[in-house]
Amino acid sequence: MSPEYYKTKETVEEYIRLAKDVNGDELIEKLKNFLPSNSSLLEIGTGPGTDWNILIKDYNVVGSDNSQVFLNHLNSTNPKGRFLELDAITLITNESFNGVYSNKVLHHLKDNELIDSIKRQSTILQPNGIICHSFWKGEGSEIFKGLFVNYHSESKLRELFEPHFEILMIESYAEFEKGDSLLLIGKKTS
Repeated sequence: MSPEYYKTKETVEEYIRLAKDVNGDELIEKLKNFLPSNSSLLEIGTGPGTDWNILIKDYNVVGSDNSQVFLNHLNSTNPKGRFLELDAITLITNESFNGVYSNKVLHHLKDNELIDSIKRQSTILQPNGIICHSFWKGEGSEIFKGLFVNYHSESKLRELFEPHFEILMIESYAEFEKGDSLLLIGKKTS
């Protein structure tokens, strides 16, 4: 992964402009079917805070990012929020959560990195904890604007997540085009 894209003020501002009309509202509505209100929730890759601002209405959400520029933005725009500097792979924190959420973040990880992240998510989740993640649907990988993007199929996601999570749902949805994305919701088993 080349996380440098999110490390400068200019590229973060570009990302905020590009993503201003995109949010996980529909994904979060589906999450609500599995994770009760007021549950503790870690958002991986909070970025500009678009989904965090939706999640905070129903959950005790802690945002996270590994970009100090995004963290500075989050802290200045949400002074009452809690934000941790976390890497999506290692997720080094002593806290535990009822849920873990990400929207188009984990696709920046290679398969072996995603496996490490999945194991770590299982560790920081409380018993029966819920995960909710979205991915770009497809095959293979590419470098887009200097960032590694790993595409996933339903069968690949099952293979990666099922050793640690019971898959509650995987469904295809449209972010920009019909069926370009996958939503996975699972429950901790180990």
